[in-house]
Amino acid sequence: MSTSKPQSTRSRRLVAGVAALALIAAGAGWYGFSRDRSDIVQAGECRAAQAKTASLKPLARGEVAAVGVSNAPKPPPVIAFTGPEGQPMSLSDFRGKTVLVNLWATWCIPCREEMPALDRLQTELGGPDFQVVAINVDTRNREKPKAWLQENGIKNLAYHADPEGKLLQVLQKSGHVVGLPTTFVVDASGCEIALLKGPAEWASPDAITFMKTALGRS
Repeated sequence: MSTSKPQSTRSRRLVAGVAALALIAAGAGWYGFSRDRSDIVQAGECRAAQAKTASLKPLARGEVAAVGVSNAPKPPPVIAFTGPEGQPMSLSDFRGKTVLVNLWATWCIPCREEMPALDRLQTELGGPDFQVVAINVDTRNREKPKAWLQENGIKNLAYHADPEGKLLQVLQKSGHVVGLPTTFVVDASGCEIALLKGPAEWASPDAITFMKTALGRS
């Protein structure tokens, strides 16, 4: 009789432990299922953008021949950066507007060379339905990028930055960034429709035609 209680207690603990593990496993399974389902739902929401990407593919030529137009548009990675007043921002702040997101740095020569073209693109097409969102990723002298823009006559691009370098890490993990500059286009519904790893002449007729089609202005 003296050993029955400990054995009974151990049995109950064993059963409780197995049940707890089962609940954890079930929870993990449901979490994985929920994430998969969420990804599927998000991808489904971007199916409407496929008609747009189909019209863009023939236009990835000339000065924008290296632009990769998505076969299956989907939401871009979640990124955070600062706005013109240093306020926290994300791409969701531009929902309802097509944006051309460009990552640049003052130490990147091709980045510096394409900034005037991005400035002209914003001048020509910028408005309620479109914005060039150039995000500086310098992490040392935080005043240098602003000074460089002013010294080089870049007046039409709102200043966005990621001085902590966190955004760059996210986009490197997602495969968007292997070097700078990197540019991607997100449509008004929040779906990524094109990606370019490298520079382009964004004020060229080829680029203007490409972006006007992306905006539905052609």
